[in-house]
Amino acid sequence: MIMSDSIRLTQYSHGAGCGCKIAPGVLHTMLSCMNRDTNYPTLIVGNDTKDDAAVVDLGDGTGIVSTTDFFMPIVDDPHTFGRIAAANAISDIYAMGGTPLMAIAILGWPIDKLAPEVAGEVLEGGRSICAEAGIPLAGGHSIDSPEPIFGLAVTGRVPLANLKANASAHVGDVLFLTKPIGVGMITTAEKKGLVSPEHIQAAIASMTALNKVGEKLSELPGVNAMTDVTGFGLMGHLLEMCQGSGTAAQIDFEEVPTLDRVALMDYHKQGCVPGGASRNFNSYGKHLDIPEGFTRDLLCDPQTSGGLLLSVDNASIEAVKKILRDHSLPVNIIGNITEHNEDDKIVKLI
Repeated sequence: MIMSDSIRLTQYSHGAGCGCKIAPGVLHTMLSCMNRDTNYPTLIVGNDTKDDAAVVDLGDGTGIVSTTDFFMPIVDDPHTFGRIAAANAISDIYAMGGTPLMAIAILGWPIDKLAPEVAGEVLEGGRSICAEAGIPLAGGHSIDSPEPIFGLAVTGRVPLANLKANASAHVGDVLFLTKPIGVGMITTAEKKGLVSPEHIQAAIASMTALNKVGEKLSELPGVNAMTDVTGFGLMGHLLEMCQGSGTAAQIDFEEVPTLDRVALMDYHKQGCVPGGASRNFNSYGKHLDIPEGFTRDLLCDPQTSGGLLLSVDNASIEAVKKILRDHSLPVNIIGNITEHNEDDKIVKLI
């Protein structure tokens, strides 16, 4: 049985982080099989708009926010894996404008291959991020599984006046992204033994940073829509925003925050493109007007514990920039929301 001082967790799983997500097109087919005849009047956010979490109206001006997220290792260190998975799961609460209240763990562990102490390090990593978010890791469920899996189910609360859906972008809005993209390429380079230590450390720092800024941003009425960018890549989550709100978007690629772009281009030349990037494009590429190559692969790159994508009206731009500066986050306007012509692509490059 393998102990933590001699393991590489990523060797025990076929996927990595949010790149494990089922492709958007396949997921759409799965969800289309569900019977949706039953109406629940208090359910104000459910499956219909592919949002980050479900929300139930409590009848007192607030709602309960509920989400779950889990995946296989994206890094080798167990404690770091636990921290990344927990930050990723809690992010869905922040993306709705909510405040997390508590979390319970989801753990799958190959008990015949990896020592229980290694799982304990994963759990402790998750608990440490919960502590940073100010919530308890209050319990959970575990199974014996062929591959290591970890994540959380998280419950939060949101004032309904501050609730931010992903499907309420307005024509004329501008777009912000609060974390750099490129995590998928960097972690793929790590698996190939090609990554520089400073690049993987930058990716880990990004993945373990909580999206707490979502709570503050949700207080601005001019933040019309908000979602976090994870396994479907920036383009996939922007498409969900546009399709849910009946709009289109233009993206200025040069303004999109990335991890070291020169290094990413070099890794791309060395073939460090995660399989999830191709699965993403194959699912939704028909809606994109983006040339093949580095730009497309990076914009479709699956992110793990990525940043918040914001759709903001013009009157609130400076207020949003101030909040982002106060949290030491990127203030780039990466694009804008436009009217959707049914005969045209939904997302284009400027």
